[in-house]
Amino acid sequence: MAANLFSEIEYLKGVGKTRGEKYRKLDIKSPYELIYHIPRTYIDFRAHIPIAQAQPDEYCFLKLTITKKLQPQAIRKGLVICKAVATDGTDNIIINIFNNVYAFHALSEGAGYYMYGKVTGGFTRKEINSPVYIKDDEKVLIQPVYRLTQGLTAVMVRTNMQQALNLMKSQPFETLSEDIMEKYELMPLMWSLENIHFPESDEAAGLARERLAFDELLKLQLGMSLMKTRTRNSTAYQMDGKISISEFLDGLPFKMTDGQMKALVEIISDLCRNVPMNRLLQGDVGSGKTAVAAAACYFAYKNGLQSALMAPTEILAMQHYKTLSEFLEPFGLKICLLTGSATAKNKKIIREKILSGEADVIVGTHAIIQKDVEYKNLALVITDEQHRFGVNQRAALAEKGDSPHKLVMSATPIPRTLALIIYGDLDISAITQLPKGRKPIKTYAVTGKMRHRAFNFVRDRLDEGRQAYVVCPMIEDSESDLFAVKSYAENAQKQDLKGYSTALLHGKMKANEKEKVMKKFRDGEIQVLICTTVVEVGVDVPNAAVMVIENAERFGLSQLHQLRGRIGRGEFESTCILITDNTTDECIKRMKIMSSTADGFKISEEDLKLRGPGDFFGSAQHGLPPLKIADIACNTQLMKKAQMCASEILRDDPELKKPENHALHMDTIRLFNKEITG
Repeated sequence: MAANLFSEIEYLKGVGKTRGEKYRKLDIKSPYELIYHIPRTYIDFRAHIPIAQAQPDEYCFLKLTITKKLQPQAIRKGLVICKAVATDGTDNIIINIFNNVYAFHALSEGAGYYMYGKVTGGFTRKEINSPVYIKDDEKVLIQPVYRLTQGLTAVMVRTNMQQALNLMKSQPFETLSEDIMEKYELMPLMWSLENIHFPESDEAAGLARERLAFDELLKLQLGMSLMKTRTRNSTAYQMDGKISISEFLDGLPFKMTDGQMKALVEIISDLCRNVPMNRLLQGDVGSGKTAVAAAACYFAYKNGLQSALMAPTEILAMQHYKTLSEFLEPFGLKICLLTGSATAKNKKIIREKILSGEADVIVGTHAIIQKDVEYKNLALVITDEQHRFGVNQRAALAEKGDSPHKLVMSATPIPRTLALIIYGDLDISAITQLPKGRKPIKTYAVTGKMRHRAFNFVRDRLDEGRQAYVVCPMIEDSESDLFAVKSYAENAQKQDLKGYSTALLHGKMKANEKEKVMKKFRDGEIQVLICTTVVEVGVDVPNAAVMVIENAERFGLSQLHQLRGRIGRGEFESTCILITDNTTDECIKRMKIMSSTADGFKISEEDLKLRGPGDFFGSAQHGLPPLKIADIACNTQLMKKAQMCASEILRDDPELKKPENHALHMDTIRLFNKEITG
């Protein structure tokens, strides 16, 4: 079978079944995906030096001719060493290749090579170990370095990459028009792909990277817009704006803040349109998002319609159930809770109430999107901490109704510029102020020398009847000096927290174990929870008034702020103690920011400046498709260009249906892994 860009990788010349399996370990299933396996860095063979200048124990570039190949020797079982003698015309050097007879046989006596490797030996006899090499007639002297897996060598990948690029040349396509390339000063796609892998020069590699990063950012924008457009079909649940909810607002035990009211007005306005709402409600921990969500549920109820709220964990679902019940039951609404741990009998009863419409608001985990759960008239779908749900889970909940309205809640403050990128398919409401009367959390940064004093303070609070969190950045011991949560907990129970009830909580525990521990902590059976960041998004424990964060320098500012938000949720004055022995200027600056402000949005702006988006989002990247080339903070100017370009393309072709946009449309679908088609 002749290969094409999108056929199985095995059919590419020189690959075959065995090597194809190795490529699949790198998530490369086609020649097209191989082409987008971007080099991590490059080896520049232009920088070669004479053997005489090569210093022992340093990596050097040499230009050599093989004068003699020696017989491979089996040193011991499993270890074969191959040696060759080479010269640069003045001096000789020994080439050592370990356990790679294939690479050794590829070298020819009398042939010239560029080599890069570690030089060993002394002044009189030098050796170079397991060098990376290319022939001296190779036209491209800047060679790519790829992420590899066992059984795939650099030479194999480079050879297959050349084959894949040749294949693309025989089936060429370009995703951007001449006009766009000219306007945004971009190189052609084929040229860019060749020069990202085998650059003619440093400048060529830079131009290639810029074009491919632009492509990625453009496809990100287009994909988000297509998702947004897809949700703009008509909804069966256009609500009546004349219906008042003043009795609900008057009945609250507090007055909503201006920020809450503004968000609520935006949400109700959306609910009264004939297209589904698709809105993000962003607000700091404790800013009152749940009260706004409750008001939206009440508005849906007054319109004779059902609402559902999905939370990522059972304990969080139970918390929402309790809060929404307190807000809504006094007004006659029936709230039900559906989670995986409910008995089969209870699940059946709850499902019947949902189908009949007896349940007005349904709260639960992903259990509420199971196939056997049917709704009477689900008009409003709310997801909490949506980045912890996959796109498919969110879509499954939305499909339970007839194009229902969707509200996403997040307590992770994100700079607006970045939020527009990440949540490009959502409109954004942000609550930027905390409710009146909420006490600020006092935050102090100290070094490890003050640890025992800090725990004296913790014990005083525990003796007053309060509870505490202690957060560590790692789960198990390693060679680093970071506190591993398991051994830390054992030591704390013997020393600083001796005599107090403690428990351990970390991400490697099973879900039901975590739920049990959190329930005991919430119920007051545990005084101190020693944990990893698994508590970042979690449960209200109003009695928890102290938090100690070890190795605070290991966390981003936004993450520290999220962690800190676990305390200060009750009537008690709360304190967060950050412990770090890192005294660099940057760390001191970050600790000062944490100690001086409680504004999550301000903190997130600072965090982005200091750390960039990779650390800012962590590995999950909030549901964004993985970007291989572009960096959404460092490439802000390029992002603006891509946004402008996306707007121009979509103005002319809103669904990318025109023939000239076919390749771009297909590429966008591939980036989003088909999520924008269903």
